[in-house]
Amino acid sequence: MKSALIIGASGGIGTAICHQLEAQGTAVTRLSRSCDGFDLTDPDTAVKMLDQLTGPFDLVLVASGALEINGAVPEKSMRAVSAQAMMDQFALNAVGPALVLSRAQRLLSRDERSVLAVLSARVGSIGDNQIGGWVSYRAAKAAVNQIVHTAAIELVRTHQQAICVALHPGTVKTVFTQKYLGRHPAVEAEDAARNLLGVIDTLTPADTGSFFDWAGKRVPW
Repeated sequence: MKSALIIGASGGIGTAICHQLEAQGTAVTRLSRSCDGFDLTDPDTAVKMLDQLTGPFDLVLVASGALEINGAVPEKSMRAVSAQAMMDQFALNAVGPALVLSRAQRLLSRDERSVLAVLSARVGSIGDNQIGGWVSYRAAKAAVNQIVHTAAIELVRTHQQAICVALHPGTVKTVFTQKYLGRHPAVEAEDAARNLLGVIDTLTPADTGSFFDWAGKRVPW
């Protein structure tokens, strides 16, 4: 890749992806709330900053997200659902990526291969949900999966070499997941970044609109 835009570049996975891309010689443009004031929950600011960018980028990756927002932890059951917690999850994990996808078309080449990817999560899969719980986070990730799929359908009309996908990075050892690491096998952020970039490298236009995990396997919707 010659150029990449990484949104959420100051997070654990985002930082690791930036480092690995730069080590490969890719020119990386970084955006994040902590470093640039790029806040996906502030639509006016986010759109303004996106509209100031110039492309084309070979890769646009949305690595922003949160499992806990404003102290609200994942629900153990439907009885624990809070309207505010659910709206906060949708604002960051669904509406935010949708804003990026709404402005990303002009940032991609019309004639060459490019990848537009959003980090999702396996728990957003409706077909894979066997245990319930985590209602707000699951719903927000299911929503972003639908957003990605819809964006892919529209994007191919003007960018036939573009690939738009949702990616599940696995459980990664970051601040994002530190309270939950005992429940699932986890990998370091550097390994997760390497896995995700490996999947991105193998994608073809025939894969657009799909949902893949860190190993390149399709995840059911």
